[in-house]
Amino acid sequence: AMMEELQLPHSQKRYLMDCVKRGDALPLQRFAPPSKQPVPASHPAACQPRRLPARPLLRPAKVCQAGDAYTREKFKPQPTRDLEKEKRRLQNILATGKDEVEDEVEQVFVRKKEEEIAEPDRFEELINEIQERREFLAEMEALGQGKKYQGIVLTEISQKLHEMEIIDKKRSEEMRNIMTKAFPVGNKSNL
Repeated sequence: AMMEELQLPHSQKRYLMDCVKRGDALPLQRFAPPSKQPVPASHPAACQPRRLPARPLLRPAKVCQAGDAYTREKFKPQPTRDLEKEKRRLQNILATGKDEVEDEVEQVFVRKKEEEIAEPDRFEELINEIQERREFLAEMEALGQGKKYQGIVLTEISQKLHEMEIIDKKRSEEMRNIMTKAFPVGNKSNL
């Protein structure tokens, strides 16, 4: 239908049909009007880019050999493994179901982590919290607000001392004596 609409001469229609049957690409240039016969323009083969055919064709041997298909890659040896160590590891996996190397690495990692992060003693934390409350109360007294916060702070300190007593009675008695000396004002029985 398109061929009839183009109003091409019979020779040009035949040329296009042959191109389609062979699977070649259609010409890029438009055909000249029917009154003038086109003069085929010849371009040097080196300038035209190579086009792949629409259907696969066999390539000549020279084209295949010209490419890099027949060149060998240089051998690059992989790092060698200690076979005895590998045998022991596999025997251990079959015997215990666990990889000994992984377990050792995990244990070393856990030990290092425990050493690096030494958990502060809860008793020491409580001492620090009591010290912070004492400093806060001293600041409030310096600002003239000491009576407003004294009851709250002394109650919190009393709770901390009670928690310390549960943890360690001997050390908490020492701390209680220090606190009694530090806060002579107020209800000492709460401490």
